[in-house]
Amino acid sequence: MVVARGSDPEQLVRKAIQAMGGIEKYIKKGARVVIKPNICIAYHTYEYAATTNPWVVAALVKLCKEAGAASVRVFDYPFGGTAKDAYVKSGIDAQVKAAGGEMVIMSDYKFVPTSIPKGKDLKSIMIYDEILKADAIINVPIAKHHNLARYTLSMKNLMGVIDDRIGMHRNIGQRLADLATVIKPTLNVVDAVRTLVNNGPTGGNLADVKKLDTIIVTPDIVAADAYASTLFGKQPYDLTYVVAGAAMGLGKMDLKAIRIEELKVG
Repeated sequence: MVVARGSDPEQLVRKAIQAMGGIEKYIKKGARVVIKPNICIAYHTYEYAATTNPWVVAALVKLCKEAGAASVRVFDYPFGGTAKDAYVKSGIDAQVKAAGGEMVIMSDYKFVPTSIPKGKDLKSIMIYDEILKADAIINVPIAKHHNLARYTLSMKNLMGVIDDRIGMHRNIGQRLADLATVIKPTLNVVDAVRTLVNNGPTGGNLADVKKLDTIIVTPDIVAADAYASTLFGKQPYDLTYVVAGAAMGLGKMDLKAIRIEELKVG
């Protein structure tokens, strides 16, 4: 895991991934890449920390293109407002297009029934087919408060590619871990440039935003969220999905057992 801190979001991403071995370690030439940020609402600009930082997403698009990816597609399934409006309002649409990526509006007919053989509680669910077909997935959540899950981080961000989010909220910790057995990001990049510490997931008050200028990068989805919990003054065991994911062998939650490289950028 690499944790980078500094004032320039693009450089944070670049330096962190370089320290992880370079983008070519994760994205092969000709790969079909999906980048999954959090673009949940069309109500607020990125300053309100309800959506992923646009420059973090754009930096990942640029890196994938530099690695020779055949396509870099970015999408989410907003629950507040239209996808088009949410993409534009968040600032992600403009930055992704400028970086050479493609913004995709998700179509209802592309959700396909998917079995979850290793699921303990969730046995099947409708998942967006492009996430299942991708050669590589980069999961880019913003670190923010959530009124039910406590915090929206890497595992919770995967809910943006399923159709039944209401059902997921029953036994959410275990169900998020179950979902992570079939959707396996190549990299998790936790955006903690600006964090939402209260009144998530939609926010709306700048007083609830805390600027940390931090990026967390790791292929281990459990470790990503375990470390991110500490940004809010919590511990990994405070998040039910982290505990469930570790119990299922999806990653490590013991931060002492994880090699963490900390970088100061700029």
